[in-house]
Amino acid sequence: MAGRLIVLDRDGVINFDSPDFIRSAQEWRPLPGSISAIADLSKAGYQVHVATNQSGLGRGLFSRDSLERMHDKMRDLVAVHGGNIDGVYYCPHQPEDQCMCRKPQTGLLTAISEDTGISMRGNHLVGDSFRDLEAGAAMGCTLTLVLTGKGMKTREQLAKSGFEWAADVKIRPDLAAFAHQLLMQESVESGE
Repeated sequence: MAGRLIVLDRDGVINFDSPDFIRSAQEWRPLPGSISAIADLSKAGYQVHVATNQSGLGRGLFSRDSLERMHDKMRDLVAVHGGNIDGVYYCPHQPEDQCMCRKPQTGLLTAISEDTGISMRGNHLVGDSFRDLEAGAAMGCTLTLVLTGKGMKTREQLAKSGFEWAADVKIRPDLAAFAHQLLMQESVESGE
């Protein structure tokens, strides 16, 4: 049964992405509307968790301390807007490491589910890459693709993928639009 849990990818969903990797808190810049969207979801009673592949750590492009500073900045910005990020889960491995936590594997989502005691089935996953959606589909999530970051390219991949779950993926311009649509839908359903 679905709880009130939302899992967000980080780069390209919450913040601007870079092919050269985001390496410091100074380089970490939120996408327009993303911080207030997270705060709004949090204030509406959702647990918001971030699940992100961070192979730059495994490649030695930045330190664990630098990564934590990026995440502290993200949390602090959300807190300024009155919200909360409940957890940040990341995979430090490179693709060739064949780990179980790097999306499209489901290790990060499994850890979130185990830590919260909430099944991922029916809960929301928002991403900009095909591997985000694959991981979410494997866990039975309600999937949303945002068109920021890699989202435009991913929309083309999705259309050609032939996966049964691909037809159910919701597409939104960005995280702010996802949050607005979800909260408006809730308001209508509750009769407010």
